[in-house]
Amino acid sequence: MRKALIVDSIRTARGKRKNGGLNGVHAQELAARTLDGLVKRTGVDPALVEDVILGCVTQVGEQAFNVARGAVLAAGWPLEVPAATLNRLCGSGQTAIHFAAQSILAGLADCAVGGGVESMSRMPMGSDMAGGDGPFSPMLSARFDLVPQGESAERVAAKYGVTREDCDLFAYESQQRAAAAIARGAFQDEILPLEVRGPDGQMRRFDTDEHVRGDTTIERLASLQPAFRAPGDGVVTAASSSGIVDGASATLVASAEFCERHGLRPRARILSMAHVGCDPVLMLEGPIPATRKALQRAGLHIEDIGAFECNEAFAPVVLAWSKVVGADLAKTNVNGGAIALGHPLGATGGMLFATLLRVLEERKERYGIVTMCVGYGIGTATVIERIE
Repeated sequence: MRKALIVDSIRTARGKRKNGGLNGVHAQELAARTLDGLVKRTGVDPALVEDVILGCVTQVGEQAFNVARGAVLAAGWPLEVPAATLNRLCGSGQTAIHFAAQSILAGLADCAVGGGVESMSRMPMGSDMAGGDGPFSPMLSARFDLVPQGESAERVAAKYGVTREDCDLFAYESQQRAAAAIARGAFQDEILPLEVRGPDGQMRRFDTDEHVRGDTTIERLASLQPAFRAPGDGVVTAASSSGIVDGASATLVASAEFCERHGLRPRARILSMAHVGCDPVLMLEGPIPATRKALQRAGLHIEDIGAFECNEAFAPVVLAWSKVVGADLAKTNVNGGAIALGHPLGATGGMLFATLLRVLEERKERYGIVTMCVGYGIGTATVIERIE
């Protein structure tokens, strides 16, 4: 039976939207430099990579025209290395890794790369929705009263009894965990340092997530108005929502035979993968059925999992998911999540893999899960097993 093994997973630091470290980097180049960093770190000849799949949500401008293929060419990889760009909204990067793993398991490839890229400062979120009559057809609108994700987060909170105080405390803890992780160098091994040009025109090293606000307080968070509803009528604020940032990620997946042949020591095995659909109005419940399906396919129970990375699109997403599936919040996003670090849409899924691998290794845990909510009502989940 073939196995899909994770050889390595890297990410860039996340750059904030305004005056951030990645504002001046073309998205194609950002992805190219990440791909190049991955093969240099693993020692794998890029000529041996049989496919590159990158997630990217806002595929316009510099992220259009198959940014993955452009990145492969820009990186100087052999012309024979193919590439594809996919869009499963927030789950794009994770799905790209799934597709790479599926090609390994199916015997279509022995070595593939999955990951993602998103420059949210250069290609603003929603800029791909212009043109024609917009993305929601009359046929779709007749079936569903679609709402923005922020409103969906409010409805999830109401359904699962998540309060404003719950959201503020969760957001505060995310910031504190992320700040502590940066201070102790927890992200150092997963981040690919980049040389970037600063606002002053000088080159500088970019290797630290910029969005974190470790100096915030519960009192400051409690003073904020709801971001998606009228004052007094909502529980989600800007502080309990994911940050808008830039970034890229890349994960090398290979067969056991490839690893043995090339002297590679894989870090983990992908045990199971799941993509599920759910209510597109209450769209952020996806991690609940996705986690359940991935656990069932892996033959595991929630108690077997030593670390979770559940994307913090909004605080109620993680709080509702934890309440329903029984995931221990003490083992969830232990180095903070997207509320503190930011959520570069198509790149986030791959970033979570890089973080989870390091957490499993530090804590000597065997099993971990990455799970994400996705717009339009989709959930994604992956169970991985650390290889000692």
